[in-house]
Amino acid sequence: MKIGIVCYPTFGGSGVVATELGKGLAKLGHEIHFITYRQPTRLDFFSENLYYHEVDIKSYPLFEHAPYELALASKMVSVVKYENLDLLHVHYAIPHASAAYMAKQILKEEGIHIPVVTTLHGTDITLVGKDPSYEPVVTFSINQSDGVTAVSEDLRKETYSHFKIKRDIEVIPNFIDLDRFKKQKKEHFKLAICPHGEKLMVHTSNFRKVKRVEDVVRVFYEVRKEIPAKLLMVGDGPERDKMERLCRELGTCDDIRFLGKLDAVEEVLSVADLFIMPSEKESFGLAALEAMACEVPILTSDAGGIPELNLNGQTGYVCKVGDIKDMKEKALKILDDENLPTFKENALARAKQFDISEILPLYENYYQKTIEATLAKV
Repeated sequence: MKIGIVCYPTFGGSGVVATELGKGLAKLGHEIHFITYRQPTRLDFFSENLYYHEVDIKSYPLFEHAPYELALASKMVSVVKYENLDLLHVHYAIPHASAAYMAKQILKEEGIHIPVVTTLHGTDITLVGKDPSYEPVVTFSINQSDGVTAVSEDLRKETYSHFKIKRDIEVIPNFIDLDRFKKQKKEHFKLAICPHGEKLMVHTSNFRKVKRVEDVVRVFYEVRKEIPAKLLMVGDGPERDKMERLCRELGTCDDIRFLGKLDAVEEVLSVADLFIMPSEKESFGLAALEAMACEVPILTSDAGGIPELNLNGQTGYVCKVGDIKDMKEKALKILDDENLPTFKENALARAKQFDISEILPLYENYYQKTIEATLAKV
């Protein structure tokens, strides 16, 4: 198949999943065309089946904001026509699904019927999509898609409960590449961070309020009162300055390191004892899955689709959003030397169920079904 993939080319979960999906499909022999305003962050290797088409966003004095959606739709039309694509797969509803609808209608006028699959990732529905300014367009774009998928059952249910969706939504979960995300021998790194055998906690995110990064610091503060521990904060965002000030207030600066954005996050995860994700909203929890693949148990909130991934009491623990006391107690249970090996073993076993080799066939089958249904209507 020849597939066009539209996504945000950033460190965010939707962009990461879209890029890894495209790379995986290319390895299977499919021809993949990425259509974005910048080369995706993880599009980091050459393949004869991978192509990148940059959306040219011109600035005109008339426009206060460049009309990206129009430029994107035009680029989709061009790529579909000249690369003879079989299907467009757009990730994140806004503005990709609406731009795809526009492109689809333009192509239809030229006798080209291109099926569009929209994948919902989370905040495009739970946050942005609920905004009255966008809701009608989101609803329309989803209903006009030829196929719709969501990354968790919880997101599927939330989409139906907040939007008047008439289409079936298929759940195809996020996935992990176990060839990349696996425990590496980095004992020297662990020794440098924890020279006295301290337990190492890790958090990765974009440091937005929805990630409740302050909870991470406060849980660590409570854990450190009980056992020697260190914390690595991976990522960057609007809450970082506030968290650095909080560390100074709590007197934990010597035991917390802010590492910023990292491409090779698996190297950090390889030396971690516990991954913490106390998010207020999380459609799936891809960062947690990456940790589990590196044999790291996870401590999470009960938000969104996380409980579908984190098996409470087996791969880690699930706590109520904002319950610092319970998170501290559960963290200490996981970090207990008698319990930690079992939690690590269970985390890896669970991650294997989401290996990319298990998920790619689900997308291939869904693409084929969508293409056949579209052709049947012509």
